[in-house]
Amino acid sequence: MIVASARPSTGGTPGFSGAWAEGIPVGLILPGVAALLVLLPVFLQAPWVRASPMGATLFTPCLVVFGVVLERRGQGPWRAIGALLVGFAGSWLGGSLFWGWWRVHPLWHLPIEGFALPLALGGLGSRWRLAGAFYLASLLGTAATDGVMALTGVIHLWPQVVEAPLSEAGILLQQAGEAVLQPMALGLIGLSGTVLLAVCAWLWPQGPAGRVAAATLATTLVVDGIFLAAALLAPGLSGLI
Repeated sequence: MIVASARPSTGGTPGFSGAWAEGIPVGLILPGVAALLVLLPVFLQAPWVRASPMGATLFTPCLVVFGVVLERRGQGPWRAIGALLVGFAGSWLGGSLFWGWWRVHPLWHLPIEGFALPLALGGLGSRWRLAGAFYLASLLGTAATDGVMALTGVIHLWPQVVEAPLSEAGILLQQAGEAVLQPMALGLIGLSGTVLLAVCAWLWPQGPAGRVAAATLATTLVVDGIFLAAALLAPGLSGLI
């Protein structure tokens, strides 16, 4: 679905024309920005939401306004980056709402993160297709992660980890990490990762929006790997506690 709508229309992607569309920036800069936007919540949003959920949530309009201004008034690549920021704002708001107030209810994770799904789907056929591609790829990555957690049986530890005192949360998180080292769980993780990488390879040739979606999914896999390593080796560094 992302691929078919992500292909440039006859009018082209805003901000990409002439030499820009043929050079390195189209191939690397936009996917690079998308990857950075996937990493940003790990280092900025997670601690911010813990300290001030309302403050993190109210930052969303700033992202939207900045993105819209860039998309409408920016030159060259800045227009496309502005559209990406609008898509990122949707993911930011969903994450702030869930981790700020619903974090002990893992079954609500995907519905809350996916609140902007209709807007993102509609945006794929408009000038906001980059925003839609980023948001939908991010949501797909979230769905895959939650699905694997549910199938491996560790999702029931989620409320215990986030509600436990800091001295106990690290131990519980480490136990959850160890639980997915079982052969069946590792098989599910490997299968999920292989499927998502295949989707990334399918998306990449589909134009700027396809490359954005591929980079978003691939970076989500990297973040998941880092999260698992942190849960096993240094639970206190995880963004979950």
